[in-house]
Amino acid sequence: MSAVSLSILVGLLATLLALPPALFLGWVLERTRWPGRGVVYVLVLLPLVLPPVVTGYLLLEFFSPRGMLGRQLESIGLPVAFHLAGAVVAASVVGFPLLFMLVSYAYRSVDPALETVSRSLGRGGWETWWRVTLPLAWPGVAAGALLAFARALGEFGATIVLAGHVPGETGTIPLAVMALMDVPGAEQEVFALCGVSIFLGVLAVVGFRALDKRHRTRLELDR
Repeated sequence: MSAVSLSILVGLLATLLALPPALFLGWVLERTRWPGRGVVYVLVLLPLVLPPVVTGYLLLEFFSPRGMLGRQLESIGLPVAFHLAGAVVAASVVGFPLLFMLVSYAYRSVDPALETVSRSLGRGGWETWWRVTLPLAWPGVAAGALLAFARALGEFGATIVLAGHVPGETGTIPLAVMALMDVPGAEQEVFALCGVSIFLGVLAVVGFRALDKRHRTRLELDR
């Protein structure tokens, strides 16, 4: 698999992996109040400020064959470290804070009174979230998913530590560019990969802006 197609695959899988917990945690932290809530916020946002290499090392300690979860996954034939799953997990964890923040913002933009009315009509919490909250918040959620996908496309530090550079399996665009920089005469390949990376990044940012604008318009935040 080429570095470009592998990067797109990793980005998509990483976003899909991060989306359910982001939807859940965003709703819980925006709509409930309980002791320890601030600690959870810190832990969720920590990968945003940690050096990616540090994040990758911590993930490697957890998912390596000797790690707490890695040992169990290896025993059932689902290795993570130095496999495609490792690249997906690394990209998902590093991009998760961005996705979480935008999902939280999308929830925050939905008037809680609408949810209260829904519950007063007999709908439970889950049905209210599915029928009221998510439909109103979805453009913001989609914008966050697109930005997380773009972040996953550019992930390097955590990926190189947890997944390594295995061409065809973990060799995403950033890792391929790094490897090709040491190859004499590979300048054209490097420029080509850089061009594709810029193109994909621009598409993702333009899509994010369009979805974010749509979200603001739907909720009448633009005056």
